[in-house]
Amino acid sequence: MTSPLQPFAKDARPRAARRQDRARAPRSRAGTAQDRQFVTALARGLEVLRVFKPGDVWLGNQDLAERTGLPKPTVSRLTYTLTQLGYLLYSEELGKYRLGAGVLALGYAMLAGMDIRERARPLMQRLADEVNAAVSLGTRDRLNMVYLETCRGPGALTLRLDVGSRIPIGTTAMGRALLAALPDSERDYLLSHLRKHHGRDFAPILKGVEAAVRDVKTRGFCFSVGDWQRDVHAVGAPLVAPDGSAVFALNCGGPSFLLTREKLETEIGPRLAELARHLCAMAAPAP
Repeated sequence: MTSPLQPFAKDARPRAARRQDRARAPRSRAGTAQDRQFVTALARGLEVLRVFKPGDVWLGNQDLAERTGLPKPTVSRLTYTLTQLGYLLYSEELGKYRLGAGVLALGYAMLAGMDIRERARPLMQRLADEVNAAVSLGTRDRLNMVYLETCRGPGALTLRLDVGSRIPIGTTAMGRALLAALPDSERDYLLSHLRKHHGRDFAPILKGVEAAVRDVKTRGFCFSVGDWQRDVHAVGAPLVAPDGSAVFALNCGGPSFLLTREKLETEIGPRLAELARHLCAMAAPAP
């Protein structure tokens, strides 16, 4: 039987649609070499900023060169420029850099422009309180999901994932829910990158995404039961903008000993799917 996610078929859509999907998907250096609209210097500067992860405070040019794969002299020029623009701060004593307020300003402007967070927060908090778990909203960043909002129940025992935290797209309930809501061509394109990234470990990821596509279609939510971290169970539900311009996902998760598969399937999953449908209805334009 042919897989419902038969990977990597040729994309027969119009060129404009393919270009829009490529802009949303991971960029490879080889794939941009012939793109005359692509500004390589800008991309390299942004890559330097992107390699700072939660927990990173100070990184030197050597650290940044290793993480980006760029030559150290190139990194030195980029960090100098980013420091002059306020996106990095430099410590003379340490000889290293940390993110500056310019990055925070960009992130805040992005979050402040998302009405979905304002609409979702009180409803997410209500669900988190009632099921005593964590409920979060996120969207895709390359092959990861980024938390845009998170709410916790009064006694919720869960991972301390806050706004800006990143989790994998292929093994988490939030990521799988988003993948399930994407057009087939865009999902297949991302799966091709996941296959390159994970190599021999890709087969169970594909199996989990296939199951998520079926579950979202029939139930409105999908699962990650120990697939990301062995002791973490979660459900996810997609949230698609009425005009199709943006795709988000909700999740609700916590320790496996508190959130059993049965509880996720019979109680929390249906409520999360209903929350997603309600938010979509709120965002729909009035007739």
